[in-house]
Amino acid sequence: MAEASFPTTALADGDAAHPAVRRAFGLSVTATLIGLAVLIAVGLLSATSGAAGLPVSGVFAALFDWVPLLGFDSTLSDQQESILFQIRLPRLVLGMLVGGSLSMAGAAYQGVFRNPLADPYLLGVSAGAGFGAVLALGFGLDLGWGPFDTVPAAAFLGALVAVLASMAIARGGGASPATLLLGGVAMAALFSAAQTYAIQQLDENRAREVLSWLFGQLNTSGWKEIWLLLPYVAVCGAVLFVHRRHLDVLRVGDDEARSLGLDPVRSRLTVIAAASLLTAAAVSVSGLIAFVGLVVPHVVRLLVSHSYRVIVPLAALMGAAFLAFVDIGARTLLAPDELAVGILTAIVGAPFFGLVLWLDRWSTT
Repeated sequence: MAEASFPTTALADGDAAHPAVRRAFGLSVTATLIGLAVLIAVGLLSATSGAAGLPVSGVFAALFDWVPLLGFDSTLSDQQESILFQIRLPRLVLGMLVGGSLSMAGAAYQGVFRNPLADPYLLGVSAGAGFGAVLALGFGLDLGWGPFDTVPAAAFLGALVAVLASMAIARGGGASPATLLLGGVAMAALFSAAQTYAIQQLDENRAREVLSWLFGQLNTSGWKEIWLLLPYVAVCGAVLFVHRRHLDVLRVGDDEARSLGLDPVRSRLTVIAAASLLTAAAVSVSGLIAFVGLVVPHVVRLLVSHSYRVIVPLAALMGAAFLAFVDIGARTLLAPDELAVGILTAIVGAPFFGLVLWLDRWSTT
């Protein structure tokens, strides 16, 4: 992937740079509004789609009925309100949080490793997080309260081991981006094998539950999963958002970054830890969902900007919209049966990413 080249002073001075650089590195209001509009449109489509169709006007009235002083009265029946607030909206919000988390983490990994092919799945982070979560779920360790649940903690440890092992392999191979990806593939294979072995040790019912979870799903029991994931998204997302400027500086190399007043080691470790915890938290509630963290940042990069100041926040918006949209298909394509959303993201994401690579090849030759 070709990346735009700009003066390093622009990376340090930000808005003090000349207008061309400001446009390239600034977060466009238009792009942000379009992203929000797409997110709202997908959310409305998700809330009204399904085996029990809900009217658009009724959904709006029910939502605004919760806002004081507006004077709206819900026109939905009690059963329809139960479907909306206990099934549709929790699943929609969970899908948006997971999609935004994986996309933001993918953009962060691509920036910190200076490799456009890095993402939680290819680096083995998702597999490591999945292994930790399988141990917690499969052997009855899913205990805890609120954000201190043991499942995301176990997933985080697995994710951290996987990414550190990939980095160690890359350092031994001269820190080559190709070596990093190959190390990630090796870690993904290792942790996938460990997952399989762990599942084989479970009884049949427990193994079926864990396998269903591993395929990637957004099934919710009310709002419990949202409250579990939300603190991690808020804290880690804020860390990545604040450090998005550092990712632009790291692109020019560690020596240049130091000359611009940035500590590359500390910034890199902070971003890796935040992205790994964010991935682990998402995996702990949704299972393994591939290609979201790889495809979405590339789409933002190709359509909007090469700057991580833009890619990180817009990837969060578009990732949320993408996974919520895919989940509509997962719920409706085989209704009343349901597809695992992880399978559908792979079916949609793999050819789409191939098309993006092909178009980018021709745009840069």
